[in-house]
Amino acid sequence: MSDVRQKYALVTAACNEEAYIERTIQSVVAQTLLPQRWTIVSDCSMDRTDEIVQSYTDCHPFIQLVQVREKHARNFAAQVHAINLACSRLQDCDYQFIGNLDADVSFEPNYFIQLLAKFDEDPLLGLAGGFICEEQGGQFKSRQTNSVRSVAHAIQMFRRECFESIGGYTALKYGGPDWHGEVMARMHGWRVEAFPQLRVFHHRPTGSADRLIRYRFWEGLTDHSFGTSPWFELVRLARRIPSKPFALGTLSRFAGFCWGYCSGKNREVSEEFVTFVRNEEKERLRSFFHEVFRSSTKSKLFSVGQG
Repeated sequence: MSDVRQKYALVTAACNEEAYIERTIQSVVAQTLLPQRWTIVSDCSMDRTDEIVQSYTDCHPFIQLVQVREKHARNFAAQVHAINLACSRLQDCDYQFIGNLDADVSFEPNYFIQLLAKFDEDPLLGLAGGFICEEQGGQFKSRQTNSVRSVAHAIQMFRRECFESIGGYTALKYGGPDWHGEVMARMHGWRVEAFPQLRVFHHRPTGSADRLIRYRFWEGLTDHSFGTSPWFELVRLARRIPSKPFALGTLSRFAGFCWGYCSGKNREVSEEFVTFVRNEEKERLRSFFHEVFRSSTKSKLFSVGQG
């Protein structure tokens, strides 16, 4: 591993996270390379979130608590507004990387130094993070939707130049600031990559089936609002249906996409953004069908050989 000397800052939006945030704090303060600053915005928390954070600020001066008391709508944009508020408190801070961190995750003590080493190795790497792992049968396993080409919002780390070039996170009606940030980063010439060996443990349990259906429906609206083509949506979701835990949610996501498509809802992104997304989708579909064809050909050749 290279000698990592970069400085990084973290931001967190927290709302009623007393059940999880202390584990997150303990993971950060145990890092072999500490952040220059970690700004935690407690967004109208009514539980012990503020008390827990404050119990660490005296011993760890790099932790800064910002309390939001004004009542406001709880929607997809609220978290982004809280994150942007946290970012605004970093103006006097010296850092080269900025990471968004959810208040319900934990990781090993060498997580950030290993992640920054990845940036060291690739000057064009603009956005990176680890793989999310969730508890299944008493063990933490990699989330089935993990992909090396996409970094979960909970753990996105940006090179500062990349973050500033895309204008930071954008508050969108149907959510998806992480996806929007990834696309914008690639549009500006940066690479985006998640690393399977960097494990991040997600501790919040999966919500109820009813909540999952609503969430997936909104994801479908997000897909449409970002310009996803119908063909790509069909292929992507069809691949997830055989997995039983995701089948109902997948159908709900498709319903959300169809609703957005048929109702003609306006998109919040530019035509340039939509064109870029669809060009990426064409490349991914081409690669997918090429792999399917190659696997099918190998299977047939194997059968002939066995005969």
